[in-house]
Amino acid sequence: MATIEKDNSEIHEKRWAIVSMASIPLIMTLGNSMLIPVLPIMEKEIDISKLQSSYIISVYSIVGIFLIPLAGFLSDRYGRKNVIIPSLIIAAIGALIAGWASWKMSDPFTLIIIGRILQGIGASGTAPIVLPLVGDMFKKDKDVSSTLGLIETSNTLGKVLSPIIGAVLAGVVWFLPFFSIPIFCLISVLLIIFLVKKPPKETKGPSFKDFKNDTKSVFVKHKRWLLSIFVIGAILMFILFGILFYLSSVLEETYNVKGLRKGLYLAIPLAALCLASFITGKTIKDNLVVMKWITFAGIVTASGSVVAIRFSEQVLYLLVVFLICGIGIGAVLPCMDALITESIEKGVRGTITSFYSAARFIGVAGGPPATALLMKQNLTWLVSLLSLLALLAAFLAFKEIKPDK
Repeated sequence: MATIEKDNSEIHEKRWAIVSMASIPLIMTLGNSMLIPVLPIMEKEIDISKLQSSYIISVYSIVGIFLIPLAGFLSDRYGRKNVIIPSLIIAAIGALIAGWASWKMSDPFTLIIIGRILQGIGASGTAPIVLPLVGDMFKKDKDVSSTLGLIETSNTLGKVLSPIIGAVLAGVVWFLPFFSIPIFCLISVLLIIFLVKKPPKETKGPSFKDFKNDTKSVFVKHKRWLLSIFVIGAILMFILFGILFYLSSVLEETYNVKGLRKGLYLAIPLAALCLASFITGKTIKDNLVVMKWITFAGIVTASGSVVAIRFSEQVLYLLVVFLICGIGIGAVLPCMDALITESIEKGVRGTITSFYSAARFIGVAGGPPATALLMKQNLTWLVSLLSLLALLAAFLAFKEIKPDK
């Protein structure tokens, strides 16, 4: 009993810091996904096309693809908190601009896009930096794995709550979701300032020249498995956001399910993903071999679920299929986080995890438009693409992730 208490003492001691860090991916996910159920309303209110409304979501992720690696370098160089706090403030300013434009302007689309770009810049320096910050805070790898599981759970919880909160807020005033983001960001800023302490011996990171050389040496040493994890992360997000887009379209166009009810239906597979991430984070501890096989099994599960889409479009059937898919993807994500965080040297950890986060943003940005294009064709094309991508991810996990090396 005494041993268990001793093992858990560091996590218990830093529990409020963990809560503070977990608020960041939760808020950043809300800042993007919360707008998805609002888009049809925005199309009518400001007279824009479906393609234009899709830009409101996509610019957020596209900005992140390019800026996340830079944020990772800056966090290694100047400290995690010194990047996270200004980034939260930028995200809040961007949301305020988008909200003000929606409220006061007759033609607010351009300013909304500018505000969303600023939100994307802010997101680039927040959630991805949390992963290396967790690695910095704990001495034991199993504490890192457990906490990363909680962080990933918070991220997926944001996905679960997003469609519900977005639908509720838009039901009051359609642009209210924009104004809710600065409030969430302010709460997170205060939590980070007062509850997350800097490492006691934090030193200034390497110069850009040293950073470039160190990053190059890391990729030379770990190239095959690192790139494999980047590809796996991108594929899983591509599949996740692709099937969410598909489910959202089927619910609205085939079954006329809209508003809060639609948000609740979309939350079901995401809740399964959230729970799977939480349980996996608690289970894997610091066992890299277990992480590999959970990753492989989770991807195979998701692959089988994708194939099953082809057999029926009944609502209950699709919800069960996507619930199983959510469990598979949810089990994989904490393993990916932990494999990178526990295997990369501290000096370049922020940069490497940022490349991984950028890869995931590629999947987020690419999944919905690709699904929309393929849905115009036979459903077999969509199922074939997602299945092949899942099989590629499973192959990479089996072949290239080698914990013994």
